[in-house]
Amino acid sequence: MAPLGAGKVGLFAAAGAGGAGGAGGYFGGGTTGSMVDTVDKFVFSDDSRTTLGTGLSTATQQAAGMANAGVAGYFGGGSTGSYVDTVDKFDFSDDSRTTLGTGLSEDKVSMAGVANAGVAGYFGGGSELAANVDTIDQFDFSDDSRPTLGTGLSAADRLLAGMANSGTAGYFGGGYAATFVDTVDKLDFSDDSRTTLGTGLSATTFGLAGMANSGTAGYFGGGRMPSNTTTVDKFDFSDDSRTTLATGLSAATKYLAAMANSGTAGYFGGGDASGKVDTVDKFAFSDDGRTTLGTGLSAATSYLAGMANSETLA
Repeated sequence: MAPLGAGKVGLFAAAGAGGAGGAGGYFGGGTTGSMVDTVDKFVFSDDSRTTLGTGLSTATQQAAGMANAGVAGYFGGGSTGSYVDTVDKFDFSDDSRTTLGTGLSEDKVSMAGVANAGVAGYFGGGSELAANVDTIDQFDFSDDSRPTLGTGLSAADRLLAGMANSGTAGYFGGGYAATFVDTVDKLDFSDDSRTTLGTGLSATTFGLAGMANSGTAGYFGGGRMPSNTTTVDKFDFSDDSRTTLATGLSAATKYLAAMANSGTAGYFGGGDASGKVDTVDKFAFSDDGRTTLGTGLSAATSYLAGMANSETLA
């Protein structure tokens, strides 16, 4: 059975597919040695890369990304030299950028983002100036209003990753919560309740990235545990069971980002692999095979964020 809301999401995706070069994924911000406002777009039809004329509203690292497929994507929080609560919104029809009047509930870095397309997006965890937080901020896609959920993560956590089974649930995995963790928290989109999976990541990991083939499986890849890793863990959405792919990333990489064209392929980009890299690894959802794109990011970048205008979410 398709996830709840799948038909609605499919309409959004079809409506947005022709805008600004078609469905595509976006890697934004980060550091190349200094912080950048760059947003690189990969068009899913041919994996070509362009760099948007309008980037983030300011040079930012350690932000998080999530998207309302067919409509708009969001980059939130991060550091511009100081922590910020900024949320930049990119309209997928023309890739124009606006900055929301209501940002995050606090200035935060190192959060993760998940989204229930057509309904709401969520930024969870991260670090404020004083300490890690367990907060989850929800953005209603109908008006971009922001409530903060009464139930947050199971622990105050930063440098975690997020991915989502749109229409069903979002997952926040790994991170640093006083120590490295293998925890995976599941957020039920029907009522925003939170459970913690009995099976977490295959190892305690922080600085990882997440992406998903909505309706089928989600993936957490890379990070540090405590040395950099190539590991990609796959969670089957039918029962939340975990397997680890035989082929991981092309290099052991932390502080990377990810995005996905649901139904087709997922991408892990950038990060630090004994130095910043511009590499983009592509995983075909048909067989989990990995290729590395001939054209990577426009610059070697770590601490970046990813989100996507997926062609379909069911």
